[in-house]
Amino acid sequence: MNRPQLRLVLAISLDGRLAAAEGGAAQLGGAGDRQVLEEALAWADAVLVGAQTLRLHGSSCLIHRPELLTQRSAAGLAPQPLAIVVSRSGLLPATLPFFQQPLQRGLLRLDAPAFVAAPTSLERARQPERPRQRSLPSPPLQGRAASPGFARQWACPDWSSALAQLAAAGLGRLVVLGGASLATSLLAENLLDELQLTLCPRLLGGPHSWLGPTARVAGASQGGWRLVEQRALAGEELLLRYRRD
Repeated sequence: MNRPQLRLVLAISLDGRLAAAEGGAAQLGGAGDRQVLEEALAWADAVLVGAQTLRLHGSSCLIHRPELLTQRSAAGLAPQPLAIVVSRSGLLPATLPFFQQPLQRGLLRLDAPAFVAAPTSLERARQPERPRQRSLPSPPLQGRAASPGFARQWACPDWSSALAQLAAAGLGRLVVLGGASLATSLLAENLLDELQLTLCPRLLGGPHSWLGPTARVAGASQGGWRLVEQRALAGEELLLRYRRD
């Protein structure tokens, strides 16, 4: 595979919503979801998060569990995966708590129509011999000015180019944290390899589904999903993890 593995990680309601009918930042997952979220972050070289989702939440997710931090350290990794913001403009408020978090920050400026046009309803430990992400250089921004606050930046016309560049930078495992437009754009191009969904015991209604009514899912992404893990979590939550070969 000449691109990274992509795992979408979401907490959703029983009716597939990300947030309440009135919108706003999603606040669904409890302690059980937090546990499996941190496990996914420990697996990842980097996370992808949409700019609007970051604006709503203000910060990225961090690993707090000591055993997971120890696992990453033993594998020669930074404590936290690289946090890559996916944006068209690259403009984010400098006051976001995200810019004070103890992690490395990256910016992916993506002009892919599938990402730009999508409706925004919300915006194994790695083998030790792989390169450490902190030593990898960033490619040039292809004539664009760099955005402050990001140590590594990429500018790409489409997902194919973007993922090829991320793979070339040694980022082989990506966790996709949302929002809906980001998930939609990846499914439209048949790019998601895993779905990690935490079902939360709530019914929300409203329009904020993780795949909206106008979402286009590539034919190859519509089937072939195998259940590789199911786990009852604290707070009546349920982890379902599906993978495609």
